[in-house]
Amino acid sequence: MRRIDINCDMGEGVGNEADILPYIGSCNIACGAHAGDQNTMRTTVELAIKNKVNIGAHPAYPDKKNFGRVSLNISKKDLQKTLKFQIDTLLTHISDCNAQLNHIKPHGALYNDLIFNTELAQWCLEVFELYNVPLFAPYKSSIAEIAKSKGMKVFYEGFADRNYNDDLSLVSRKEPNAVISDITQILQHVKSMYYDKRVRTISGVYKKILAETFCVHSDTANAVQIVRNISIHLNG
Repeated sequence: MRRIDINCDMGEGVGNEADILPYIGSCNIACGAHAGDQNTMRTTVELAIKNKVNIGAHPAYPDKKNFGRVSLNISKKDLQKTLKFQIDTLLTHISDCNAQLNHIKPHGALYNDLIFNTELAQWCLEVFELYNVPLFAPYKSSIAEIAKSKGMKVFYEGFADRNYNDDLSLVSRKEPNAVISDITQILQHVKSMYYDKRVRTISGVYKKILAETFCVHSDTANAVQIVRNISIHLNG
């Protein structure tokens, strides 16, 4: 059986990194804009190295008040400045620990906006391509398609703990059925995307999807239980 890569957003103040990292292959570390600070970045990098987990940067709109989950009207100059500052800040800790940056994955509202907004995707990619690492992005998203056209490596990402709309966007967290927490449902959700290349959307229809890495959010209530079960039941 092929091993399924599980990734998790880390350093966001939940404090469960030590419990999650043994079960995942990749982590996305908050770079201080939506969550995190110098201490959480360093601690999470050290824990990732200890558990032999790939380290990714998780840059966001600069908006701690809303945890980076609200779209911002921001200029190209200001967005590119904050993205570079965030990634470079994390890179300082990675370099100090003699490790390497493995990938970049945008966070929250920025991630969602990059699914359809081609101009915003171009702005972000002008920064991301400076680092010469793969991008974690959704299948058929604007940012994934533009990145591939630039010759960047893209790993398509699926969400183990989130429901999908028919256009393959994630169901808004404002909706009661946005997050999936039932373990049996999550395992079937991941298997369908990984092996059958399709996802059952919130309306009950199946849509084609490609996913090579699967995110579990560290702030999902039973995140530790989710990653442990995916690791045990799907990776053996």
